[in-house]
Amino acid sequence: MIASLTACASQPTSNSVYRPHQAQNEQTIRMGVVESVREVTIDPGQSGVGTMAGAALGGIAAGSSIGKGNGAIAAGIVGAVVGGMVGQSVESKVNNRKGLEITVRLDNGEMKAITQDADEAFRAGERVRLLHSGGVTRVTH
Repeated sequence: MIASLTACASQPTSNSVYRPHQAQNEQTIRMGVVESVREVTIDPGQSGVGTMAGAALGGIAAGSSIGKGNGAIAAGIVGAVVGGMVGQSVESKVNNRKGLEITVRLDNGEMKAITQDADEAFRAGERVRLLHSGGVTRVTH
């Protein structure tokens, strides 16, 4: 449940994913050569969904299975805190994804670095296109 909820919070940065408002828009194309490629981690940050779901599940599980009265309340609080910490960790691991920082020397000599999902391989020396529109730049073959 936590994984499916947190996956919704992640925004793709793939050169192959276009949002509806980006489709059929003209893009500026510049050509260049890959200078270097570096593996990076793309971390979209925390939405809080994992923390809240973990806290709720931990509180319910611990509070309903341990003790009666004040003992159940204390167990519920501890369960919620621990569950929240676990949920936050799970959300972080689920949302983080592999990315590439691609440094390109454009034909005019300018150097550009673009970070995007690692769903296409790039190697130094390859000829590539930089597609730019609306503040978004993609590197493609």
